[in-house]
Amino acid sequence: MPPLRLSSLRNPERPILLSIVFWVVFVVTVVANAARVIEWAGVIGATLPVIFGVNLALVGGLWLAVPWSTSATARRKALAPVLLVATILLGFTGSRETHSLLVLLAVANIAFVFGMRAATLILVAVLGAATLSIPLFPGRDWNDVLQQGAPMAVFATFVLGMASATIEARRRRQEAQDLLERVRELAVAEERARMARDMHDSIGHQLTVIKMGLENAERFRERDPEMAWAEVAAAKKLTAEALVDARRWVRALRPLALDGTIGSAALEQLAMSFHGTGIDVRFSVHGEEWRLDADTELVLYRVLQEGLTNALRHANAETVTVTLEFHDDRVALVVADDGTGSGTPGFGLTSLTERAEALGGTLRAGPRESGGFELRVELPAVRA
Repeated sequence: MPPLRLSSLRNPERPILLSIVFWVVFVVTVVANAARVIEWAGVIGATLPVIFGVNLALVGGLWLAVPWSTSATARRKALAPVLLVATILLGFTGSRETHSLLVLLAVANIAFVFGMRAATLILVAVLGAATLSIPLFPGRDWNDVLQQGAPMAVFATFVLGMASATIEARRRRQEAQDLLERVRELAVAEERARMARDMHDSIGHQLTVIKMGLENAERFRERDPEMAWAEVAAAKKLTAEALVDARRWVRALRPLALDGTIGSAALEQLAMSFHGTGIDVRFSVHGEEWRLDADTELVLYRVLQEGLTNALRHANAETVTVTLEFHDDRVALVVADDGTGSGTPGFGLTSLTERAEALGGTLRAGPRESGGFELRVELPAVRA
């Protein structure tokens, strides 16, 4: 058996209810059989209590070491049938009847590691072997079997039913996680497609104009040098604008955890990265900050990206004020500028509105009474 590590004691895949039942039955087995084993030791010899104690210790250690997932290594999976055999041996080393519950729990572990079909077949085989071995125990008859078998059948149904329900819940949870990951991938793909279209409209147009200007300069270089140099100067200015746009898109495509930062630090870093683009970005946090969950943080980050991008591209703004507000039941992000942007929702704002509503929040965009444009998103307080 591989050495027992502390991580095995904290195995998150081990069902807590089954573990509680196991240790209760384990203690009952020790208490119920200790006196009888010691009494037998006076007749058979002192080795019996030692064997029984070693058997109990083996069962307890194996319970802590066995895996609870089909993804475990083959070496660790081999511990599951060893645990089953060890619990069955308790009936030969000194236990009387109480160890049967431990056998059923070992069968439940088989279900988690090898599947419900394997566990059911093993349970039928164990119960069949126990029934066929009745003649080997003097003084026992079929009445005893029926009296003890009925409660055991109920307990076996309960244990296997719990194992089946837990396995199914895990499967559905994994499917939900896979689906959520797929949705996130599609959201990223959708966002990148939108950015690609915007990049084509902005940078593509600028490069086309630059190309035409340089071609004109080439034609005018002999006939009208001044006109040629004017075309070169215009192309140079437009090249600088295209470079600013390219850098902005690189910023927008950066991941949420900028340089390992999260929460308000990531949002502030994104806001400050727009310095040097011609607008003054001011970022502040109101209220007592708490750790945001990943989905909430992602929506806030995308809203800030959209607000800053719109202020830079469409609003002709000089100043953008970003405020992150923490309330008891919600978190809000406000991106306000002093420009002349339109309140007509585009593809980006429509997509963000849907994402905010999917989290139970709201997103509003429109002109401010004092002038300029404001983008405000409010999301429920889901803490990480």
